[in-house]
Formats: sequence, structure tokens, C-alpha cells
Amino acid sequence: MMRTEATMKAEEWQGALVAEFAEPDALVTALRRAREAGYSRIDAFTPFPVEGAAEALDLREGWLVWVATGGFLAGGALGYLMQWYLNGVNYPINVGGRPLAAWPAFTLPAFEIAVLFAVFAAIAAMLYVDRLPRLNHPLFELERFGLVSRDRFFLAIAPTDPRFEAEGTRAFLAGLGPARIDQVPR
Repeated sequence: MMRTEATMKAEEWQGALVAEFAEPDALVTALRRAREAGYSRIDAFTPFPVEGAAEALDLREGWLVWVATGGFLAGGALGYLMQWYLNGVNYPINVGGRPLAAWPAFTLPAFEIAVLFAVFAAIAAMLYVDRLPRLNHPLFELERFGLVSRDRFFLAIAPTDPRFEAEGTRAFLAGLGPARIDQVPR
């Protein structure tokens, strides 16, 4: 499995080579060529989602759906059990002859609690996997990296990559036609 920025520690990016591109298509082409060349510890940084970048990085989908589903089911069960206990066991009041455990009345609040738990589970999983909140990252030391939030696209190759060799990787990146190549300070 490919290790991307989200699964790598910040220290692993110290000494990385970063190529800057002006166009998103150039970045996607560079990502594909880097993968074909055998680089596995790479990541892309863009100001907006770039179509084709996730496929070029070979990012896997699916695990977050299961986390959110688990949160949804746990929240729904907890919401229903809470209402059943409060209305049927702890403080039973017969209102209008309805049963004490009236499941149709419990459905809407249980659903709302289930959605709340699903969202909380997804956010917690995202924060854990992305190692957030991270106040500083080695790539922030690059002078031009702030342009990633405006109009530039960056490809980074970590020095922990098995194929990484400072001069060879720099020559490879230069062959991709970037506007600039920088090295992250150690």
C-alpha cells in the first residue's frame, strides 16, 4: 500500500523534494509518472480538488464509510434505548392510552441522534488519520509553499521513499517540467 501524507509523520518530510507546477494537469501527469517510476511516498498539495490526482496517488476509499456507519448504528441504538428507558422504565407516564415503549414516536429522535453520532465518528476518524490538529509541518518552511492556497500545485517526494536519491530524484523531477524545485530543510 502506498503511504501518503496523511499516513506519514511530519518528520518524514524533512529533506523532501518538492516540485511546483502552475497547472493541475501538469501535476496529475507528474503524479502518474512518479508512480510509474516507482516512487511510493509521494503526495500532492493543491488549492482545490484536482480531478485525477486521487487516482494517480492510488488513494483507497471505503474505510470512512464504515466508521460513519458504525457511528450511525451506535447513535441510533443509543437514542432508541435512551428514550425507551426514560419513557418506559424510569418515568412511565400513560398519555392518551399509548404504550409506554411507543417505538414510532422514538424513531425520529433516534434517527437524529444516529446522524449526529455518524458525523462525530467521521470527524474524529478524519482528525486521527490526518494527525490533526497539526500546527506546523516541515513543508511550511518552504518560501513558496503558501501559494498552494492560491494558485500553485505541488508534488512532494519524501526522503524515506526507497527510490529517493537526492540528485537522481531532483533530475527526475526536473524532467517533469516544474516551474521550480525546492528541498524541505532538515
